[in-house]
Amino acid sequence: MVRILMTVALTLLSAGVSYGFGVKTGLKEGTPDLKSAGPMAFGPGGILFVGDTTGAAVFALQTTDAAGDAAKVKLNVRGIDKKIAALLGTTADGIRINDLAVNPTNGTAYLTVSRGRGPKALPVIVRVGTDGKLSEFSLKKVKFAKTTLENAPRPGGTGRRNRRVLSITDLAYINGRLIVAGLSNEEFASKLRVIAFPFAEGGKGASVEIFHGAHGRLETRSPVRTFVPFTIDGKPHVLAAYQCTPLVKFPLSQLKPGGKIRGTTVAELGNGNRPLDMIVYKKNGKNFLLLSNSRRGVMKINTEKIGSIEGISDKVPRGKTAGLTYKTIKGLTGVVQLDRLNAGHALLLVKTSGGFDLKTIELP
Repeated sequence: MVRILMTVALTLLSAGVSYGFGVKTGLKEGTPDLKSAGPMAFGPGGILFVGDTTGAAVFALQTTDAAGDAAKVKLNVRGIDKKIAALLGTTADGIRINDLAVNPTNGTAYLTVSRGRGPKALPVIVRVGTDGKLSEFSLKKVKFAKTTLENAPRPGGTGRRNRRVLSITDLAYINGRLIVAGLSNEEFASKLRVIAFPFAEGGKGASVEIFHGAHGRLETRSPVRTFVPFTIDGKPHVLAAYQCTPLVKFPLSQLKPGGKIRGTTVAELGNGNRPLDMIVYKKNGKNFLLLSNSRRGVMKINTEKIGSIEGISDKVPRGKTAGLTYKTIKGLTGVVQLDRLNAGHALLLVKTSGGFDLKTIELP
């Protein structure tokens, strides 16, 4: 997902860091040892960050995409799962699409894919060109860097017992730093890790606590499911959505390694639901969040009062919502992943009765 706060350029200049193709990034040519390919985010210079939940690591990969104009791109690919399967020499039920990210410089789309099922599944990254043609992004002789997460959940277990798959739930790049959400093996398990790039170390991360209005209690073990960087009153924040479905803000400045922070719950968006993906965009001079969900469609959330709203600290009755308001976008169903394509459009991965499609929409 494209998640870059637009003060990046000034930060990089002051730090003396160049983000050209493999220059001063710590990237070296080789074959990265990805054990899985999950959440993604783009950084500057075409660098693609990929979360490896099985290996509890994050990789920075140099894509070397050609220059282009994302404003002119409109991607629509029906049966994207079947096309990926054909590319990989298998069938649609033999793959799983894990995440979608768009290169903001040219509108090229990337998909992380698992080929096969279970622990023997192979990680694959698929590139969708601006002409809609698919190709596999080769992991051989690619410029890359790797950082391993500290205190990740131990591997093993099945279903809900396998906490390792939640070691990385989402990624975002902001001001020379990579934000990594997920779980640790600690008592305060929920983490937001701030990792400097070029990579130095995986970071202990900050333990994050929230008040979950639908449950009426404080929680420290539920992971962030999806998040976006967001500027509030001129200061960078993380806006995070959790299961069942609180929306919480965290000041980036308070996410200190080894520290503990309680976020401010700015919305309860309905229980019995899992947030899937989220983007932020501007329309008619106002900022909005677009949030896809497992059971509640796609929400357009009004952020106008996000800086002044009082945090939720009391139980929210079952079936009720509180805090920031939203409306459900009619006609958008089955959206499992989304990303900004350009200033006026989003790219969606949509589940249909026949499989999955890539679809471009105008931002609502």
